[in-house]
Amino acid sequence: MSQKSLNPKPSSERLVKDIRRATRKHYSAEDNIRIVLEGLRGEQSMAELCRREAIAESLY
Repeated sequence: MSQKSLNPKPSSERLVKDIRRATRKHYSAEDNIRIVLEGLRGEQSMAELCRREAIAESLY
């Protein structure tokens, strides 16, 4: 009997982590500063700003 496919979970978990890592958006320093300054200006609500920039409010 073949023993190599008893526990496929680690490879599938690794695949999901690799996909998430590859699809995660990376912001430049200039983008980070721009987003923070826009939030401090207060012209838009935090929810609107985060929605527009596609970031979670908890990350702001």
